[in-house]
Amino acid sequence: MVLTDSHAHLDMRRFDADRDLVIGRALSAGVKQIITIGIDTGSSLKGIALSKKYHCVFATAGIHPHNADKASHRDLSEIALLARQKKAVAIGEIGLDFYRNLSSRKKQRELFRQQLVIAQSHDLPVVIHDREAHEEVVEILSSFSGNRSKGVIHCFSGDYDLAESVLAMGYYISISGTVTLKNAAQIQQVAAGIPLDRMLLETDAPFLTPLPRRGQRNEPSFVVYTAQKLAELRGISLEEVAQQTSANTCRLFNLSLPPQ
Repeated sequence: MVLTDSHAHLDMRRFDADRDLVIGRALSAGVKQIITIGIDTGSSLKGIALSKKYHCVFATAGIHPHNADKASHRDLSEIALLARQKKAVAIGEIGLDFYRNLSSRKKQRELFRQQLVIAQSHDLPVVIHDREAHEEVVEILSSFSGNRSKGVIHCFSGDYDLAESVLAMGYYISISGTVTLKNAAQIQQVAAGIPLDRMLLETDAPFLTPLPRRGQRNEPSFVVYTAQKLAELRGISLEEVAQQTSANTCRLFNLSLPPQ
């Protein structure tokens, strides 16, 4: 069985003490590929470095909407340069966050569009952060509908209608550990109903720990709990979920499917 964690933050300090062990546990659990996600120039640079150190790790380069107010033209130029690195597979994590509003909405919109342009120029997919900004995210993505590479809505939090809208534009939907929670009826409906060949799995480690590990630091090996819940919701085997979601991740990010 081959699992893939399409979205983790392995560069974060919470992994500094035991990163080698974390990656070892992931490999032992069948998680053969991990994509570590950039949230600013510093984390993007660290992610690229980790991708060079670990054969199973790939990286993205991007500036999170929380950091939009601090982002400069120099930062955008650095993201564009990092995107050319051998194991850089996407631009992200980019998008809009109107829940915390840690940066102005105007700057978030500007930065989102600027990074979509970078993705187009590099022919790379995008990893989208969308929190309480569904309509504007769809509107902005629609204006870039000519982007052949498309991307994924990470940690999808919308309803089934929104899921159908982003799927119709050619984007994938990523399911996180939130689907395992008892009060997660909306995302469970999405996970049970959308086409399996348009779905990715993620941990968002060290955040969003799934049941039954709630209360612990999340890590890539825990993606198996999300896969198990998805198999239960869809009435299919864990192996089918693992195989298809891993194939989807490889297709989106232009990776080779690792051997079992």
